[in-house]
Amino acid sequence: MSHALKQATDPVAPDVAMMHTRRPMRRATGLLAAALALVMQVLPAGAAAPRNAAAKVDGAFISANASTARDWPSHGLDYAETRFSRLRQIDAANVRDLGLVWTYNLESTRGVEATPLVVDGVMYVTASWSVVHAVDARTGKRLWTFDPKVDRSLGYRGCCDVVNRGVALYQGKVFVAAYDGRLIALDAASGRKLWEQDTIIDRKYSYTITGAPRVFKGKVIIGNGGAEYGVRGYITAYDAGTGEQKWRWFTVPGDPSRPFEDASMAAAAKTWDPSGKYWKAGGGGTAWDTLAFDPELNLMYVGTGNGAPWSHSKRSPAGGDNLYLASVVALDPDTGKYVWHYQETRATTGITRRPSRSSWPT
Repeated sequence: MSHALKQATDPVAPDVAMMHTRRPMRRATGLLAAALALVMQVLPAGAAAPRNAAAKVDGAFISANASTARDWPSHGLDYAETRFSRLRQIDAANVRDLGLVWTYNLESTRGVEATPLVVDGVMYVTASWSVVHAVDARTGKRLWTFDPKVDRSLGYRGCCDVVNRGVALYQGKVFVAAYDGRLIALDAASGRKLWEQDTIIDRKYSYTITGAPRVFKGKVIIGNGGAEYGVRGYITAYDAGTGEQKWRWFTVPGDPSRPFEDASMAAAAKTWDPSGKYWKAGGGGTAWDTLAFDPELNLMYVGTGNGAPWSHSKRSPAGGDNLYLASVVALDPDTGKYVWHYQETRATTGITRRPSRSSWPT
């Protein structure tokens, strides 16, 4: 190991330091490996990682940290999820000198896809089955773990293994979305459960959650997966402090014989053929992980997925764009109200569409 790396004091972003360990992790070795640069966090050498590190994480901290990247407090680093570190400790000249400092056993033989969050030398990361681990990133020592006790017999409900893409941090809490659809708030210092909410609207459908929550303006935002098996997509916002549901926005319309939830659903229904009775298979459009936020515009952006049934001719025989499938949708984070959308792929033709200036609904 080079002397320069050993003496470096600038921390490094977890995504950078762990990039050479991700492939073996994805092969389900159950080990979390970290390079020396990762553990060189803002704590003085030899100091223990503070268990209350996440207490300072809020919107202002996330925004301020984006200019330095000294910590990795949210999914994708910042609200825009740029995943771009401004740190310069690792470069093309010394990257070959990186070596293994410690390993941590995630105690999993299934897929691991989480982005670790790191604040003041404490790493928060999830393994399969939504198990949360808090680790001292200097030593690899376990601080605590939390197992949401997902029923292991429910693994078949997901399309792509029982993975979890990570947690969210906010004001001393760690938020994890369990595979079975529960949203759970934990005390960041101890891993003790503070509150829990069931986010699933109808459990006869194969809803699952493998994505990471996000926290925007004091609200924990979570979507779900399951379009491959026939569900109706939606995202929900909960108060970060109490767990109270604040709003919910559906990505596709429901049964047209019933009142639509809002104007955006009434408008979307015009792009679906009711003869296909798409609502019986849910319609799809699940927002399973892609969420970003622009604090200046006060808009959050949601990426929606594929339709259900998959075949357009089955779900909407007469054609139509089937909004809001395969779209980027902008919502007001305070209310969940639709603002605009851009459909990346038209459901009718399967080709990328040109930008639209559709003004409805308002």
